[in-house]
Amino acid sequence: MKLKTILVEDEASSREILRNYLAKYCEGAELMAEAATINEGLSLIKKHKPDLVFLDVEMPFGNAFDLLDQVPDRTFEVIFVTAYNQYAMDALNNHAAYYLMKPINIDELIKAVAYVSEIKAGENALEGKVLHAKLKKAEGKITLPQQDGFQVLEVSDIYFCKADDNYTEIYLEEKKILVSKTLKYFEDALKEFPFARIHKSYLVNVNEIKKYKKGKGGSVILSNGKELSVSASRKAELLSYFK
Repeated sequence: MKLKTILVEDEASSREILRNYLAKYCEGAELMAEAATINEGLSLIKKHKPDLVFLDVEMPFGNAFDLLDQVPDRTFEVIFVTAYNQYAMDALNNHAAYYLMKPINIDELIKAVAYVSEIKAGENALEGKVLHAKLKKAEGKITLPQQDGFQVLEVSDIYFCKADDNYTEIYLEEKKILVSKTLKYFEDALKEFPFARIHKSYLVNVNEIKKYKKGKGGSVILSNGKELSVSASRKAELLSYFK
């Protein structure tokens, strides 16, 4: 599929380089327009409704995060482009699909565009469909360590697990259990079952997902009504669980 693409970068030379790279190496990205400022970028986003926006982090009179704050319900994916690696965490927190350092590495650019293409293809394939997990219902038990021993749970009773520093909150239908283990511990313990890490804070029972929503970073709604955020870096993996 063709990705409607917008480039927001204040330096003309950088825009030229990226424009040429996209034309030569990324045929899946169709460059619709370019902007040199945040305000120009916002206008172009409203006009073209892009699938993908390349954003330089540092720009005159603001930065990429100022632009994104003004598009709270965005449906496009973002690839940050910057010469400063100190923005990596902010980029992840703003649900960036990819983070490219200047000077741009062509192989990384190709990977970034391919990843966004994979996300968009997965979203389009599931558009308007009832979600059905490819995997069978989780059948098995897991032990939860406690101060006075351990508790045994049916894996299928777990809706999701949420990180809480070095603890994990296990959410069941009507209660939650706090366990003194990290979320990574449960990610490893449940790797044989249909559980997906959709965010740095969430590990979800895929069979309990009833709806996927596009948006700032995307989100899922579980059968108990709970809505959880999906990191852009986890979208493609999550979408692969469905048919």
